[in-house]
Amino acid sequence: MRALLCVKAQQLLSRGFIHPVRPSTAVRWQAAPSKLFCSSPPDGNNTPPSMLRHLTSKIKATGPIPVAEYMREVLTNPVKGYYVRNNMLGPEGDFITSPEISQIFGELIGVWIISEWMGAGQPKQLQLVELGPGKGSLASDVLRVFSQLQSVLGGASVSLHLVEVSPALSLLQAQNLTGNRSQEADAEDDPVYRRGETDAGLPVSWYHQLDDVPTGFSVFVAHEFFDALPIHKFQRTEKGWREVLVDIDPEKPDTLRFVVAPAPTLASTSLVQADETRDHVEVSAEGGVIVQQLARRIIEDGGAALIIDYGHNGTKTDTFRGFKGHQLHDVLASPGSADLTADVDFNYLRRMAGGGVACLGPVTQRTFLKNMGIDTRMQVLLRNCSDPSTRKQLISSYNMLTNPAKMGERFHFFSLLHPSRLAKPQKPEGLKLEKKKSPAPLPVAGFTELKFA
Repeated sequence: MRALLCVKAQQLLSRGFIHPVRPSTAVRWQAAPSKLFCSSPPDGNNTPPSMLRHLTSKIKATGPIPVAEYMREVLTNPVKGYYVRNNMLGPEGDFITSPEISQIFGELIGVWIISEWMGAGQPKQLQLVELGPGKGSLASDVLRVFSQLQSVLGGASVSLHLVEVSPALSLLQAQNLTGNRSQEADAEDDPVYRRGETDAGLPVSWYHQLDDVPTGFSVFVAHEFFDALPIHKFQRTEKGWREVLVDIDPEKPDTLRFVVAPAPTLASTSLVQADETRDHVEVSAEGGVIVQQLARRIIEDGGAALIIDYGHNGTKTDTFRGFKGHQLHDVLASPGSADLTADVDFNYLRRMAGGGVACLGPVTQRTFLKNMGIDTRMQVLLRNCSDPSTRKQLISSYNMLTNPAKMGERFHFFSLLHPSRLAKPQKPEGLKLEKKKSPAPLPVAGFTELKFA
């Protein structure tokens, strides 16, 4: 079966395009000394935006708030949140992601998922679960690969499960993946808030949180998801670790600023490691919880998780930033009008995953895609393409995805696997020489070079 996947994957990579290239209490707080920690006017607008009014009211009532709470309100507030109200993806939005740049990206993720399904012994059930699925482009490309490799998947029951908090994006995903074949759930307490099916009849379900996704063998994909999860920021001081908070500038009532808490907080005493050597640390407690959920499900039900994001291995400090119109934007200016993000600490995710799962990576996007055969795919596409503008677009998208100066080394791939996935073959012992040796496990595609038979 390993040879079959290699042959089928090679056939896939050899095909041409299927679709076109596509309060007064503030005086008690010390301003935080960092180049990213600056006071931020509301973009010259005399009337504070509604999110800013909401935040200033909150701070006046309860005092300065953690950065994590600030991010959570700005991004996912059910009424005014950035992700809830906006369609922020694409050239007209605030940022663009790899699946929007080239369908090849999603195709290779699809091959990886099938490879891991096979490496797990080809279970009869395959749930594809995507966290933060954007426009649905990645899922669409993966499902197209599933269709083309149907002879490999055989009779496996395949379903798509999308974890999405944004009503605007869920509608866009439904249109792209199911056309008019989806509808909202009748009951408000139903964990599935939308159901539909693809052209091929594959069931698609939407959830607000990971815990609502049914149990069973699943491959989880999180592309540019963990970078948007709320982070706590901590600063080393002469008195020990202190949490960085968001407060109102006492001299400018409609302006927010960063301050350092005068005393330890629950977060600063529980989230910073005792052996931490950096002077500034960012920790996503929510990201740690989600990784623990993924690890638990993989241990109990089998499967794998692929996390794709920009990040580091516990080395960086200040990475909190905003994006608006594809440009860097002050994180405290006009809250709710720009995306907020921070680099993912893969070392933290590995530690939170625990020893019950096997962790691979992170490896750079360039390494992963080349291991998956992106060069072979590009050669075939260029050979079959005679239109100069399309060829130019193909080359440009390939360069964007793999160039070390662009996305190639900025983004990383990190995986969680069931420990049995990498188990060494059993050796015969004593008189059981007639027993067949267990086959060697399939190499994990992307993290090692995918070789074609």
